[in-house]
Amino acid sequence: MDKEKSSEKATSNIAKKSVSNPMEDTYQPGPDWKLTWADDFEGETINENNWNLQVEKAGRFNDEWQRYTNSSDNAFIDDNCLVIKAIHESDKHGMDEYTSARVNSANKHSWKYGKIAARIKLPHGKGIWPAFWMLGANIDENGGDTPWPQCGEIDILELYGSKDNGVVECNIHYANESGSHESMGALSYKLDRGKFADNFHIFEFEWDANKMSWLVDGNQYASASISEDKFSEFHEEFFILLNMAVGGTYAGRPDNTTTFPQYMYIDWVRVYQKDI
Repeated sequence: MDKEKSSEKATSNIAKKSVSNPMEDTYQPGPDWKLTWADDFEGETINENNWNLQVEKAGRFNDEWQRYTNSSDNAFIDDNCLVIKAIHESDKHGMDEYTSARVNSANKHSWKYGKIAARIKLPHGKGIWPAFWMLGANIDENGGDTPWPQCGEIDILELYGSKDNGVVECNIHYANESGSHESMGALSYKLDRGKFADNFHIFEFEWDANKMSWLVDGNQYASASISEDKFSEFHEEFFILLNMAVGGTYAGRPDNTTTFPQYMYIDWVRVYQKDI
C-alpha cells in the first residue's frame, strides 16, 4: 500500500473510531423475521457478487456536483465497514469538482417485500446528501425496460446537511393513474440531540403487500398504505442503493463551512423476510 493510500485509510479509521461505542451492535430484527441475505463487509474488498459501483458524470442526477466513480478512493472496505468517501478535488465549489460513490445491487440481488435494514454512520455538512434507498429492478437505467418513476422508488433514508444534520427523511415515488410522477411526501425523524454523524444508527424499512413502514433505532415514524392500484410498482422486485451526493437541486450546495473528505460508514446491510 502506498503512503498516500495508507494515510487515507488511517484518516478514515480515526473518523470512525472517534464514535462512541462504534461497534456496539445489539440489533434484533424482531419475531418471525428470517435473514435471507446480508453483507457484513468482512472481506478486504467490496464483494462484486453483491454490489456494482455506478460510474456517472457530474450533473447526471438532480444537478448534483459530484461525479460517481468506481475508484477505491471513493468506495472501499475499512474495519469491516463499507466506506463511501466524498472528495473535494480542488479549492473551487462547482460542477465536477467532487467525486463520490453510488453503490447498488442491480442485476445481482433484488427483493419483493421484507425488512431491509442497515447500520450506518452518516456524513454531515452543508450540501451533503447521503441516501439508503431502492429502485424497481426493471428500471431502464440498469438495462431494464421501464423509466423512472414508473419503476418506483423507495427512499429508506435521506439526509440533507443543508437542512438539519439531526434529521432523516423517507419517501416513495411512483407514477399515478395518469402516468405522472407522484410521491408520498417526505416524512422525517429527528434525533433528540446531536447529529446522525455522531454515531451509528439502525435504519429499517418494512414492506408487505399492504403497507410500508420506516423505523430508526426501532422507532417507527412513518407508514404508508400501498393497496391502491396506483401503487402497482411496489408489488415488484427492488434493488438496494447506497450513495453520497454533493450538492443537487434538493440538497443545497457545499461552501467553505463544509469539511472534506466526508465519510459514510455502512456496518452491514441485511434483508429479512417472513414465511408466507
